[in-house]
Amino acid sequence: GRTMIARTGHAALRKALYMPGMVALRHNPALKVFGERMRSNGLAPKAVIGAVMRKLVHLIYGVIKSGKPFDAEIPLKGLAIQDGISYFISRN
Repeated sequence: GRTMIARTGHAALRKALYMPGMVALRHNPALKVFGERMRSNGLAPKAVIGAVMRKLVHLIYGVIKSGKPFDAEIPLKGLAIQDGISYFISRN
């Protein structure tokens, strides 16, 4: 069957993270690479958004726990090490 977002868990949190997950998938370089990898592995589009939502939760938790502002370089370095992905960020 088709992959669906599970109905278990915190519905309000899932609802609150769905649109930010879609935006992050399009505009956050680290999550864009992550989402493309998930799609290439054959994951359904909504399941990719669910995985990005989970990654967002982990990134938010890391920012809150460390007390430091978000640095886009940190997740990209982790992805490059984990998956052997080379990345390029253009800075204007």
